[in-house]
Amino acid sequence: MSVWSAVLLAACICAAFKAFGYLIPPHLLEAPRPARISDLLTVSLLAALVAVQALGAGQAVVVDARIPAVLVAAGLLYLRQSFLVVVVAAAASAALLRLVGWAV
Repeated sequence: MSVWSAVLLAACICAAFKAFGYLIPPHLLEAPRPARISDLLTVSLLAALVAVQALGAGQAVVVDARIPAVLVAAGLLYLRQSFLVVVVAAAASAALLRLVGWAV
């Protein structure tokens, strides 16, 4: 199987899952338990994405300037700063740490 065949197969499977979702009756999805699960699933997937992007480098786990930058961003978000301030502060902290040679 070529790469393009795998990509097309994955796209068809995703489209089938999406179409199957429309066939589920709304009263099943509006119950408290499925609503809570879907809310928690969204948060956990976002947390996993942040962890992979912050700690991953290929197949290895690395600790570099991204970790303090994520912590700065989390702190500013906790303080309810605007998104632009959060991004600029996180980027500046990572840049400063790389400038002083703490992490590459």
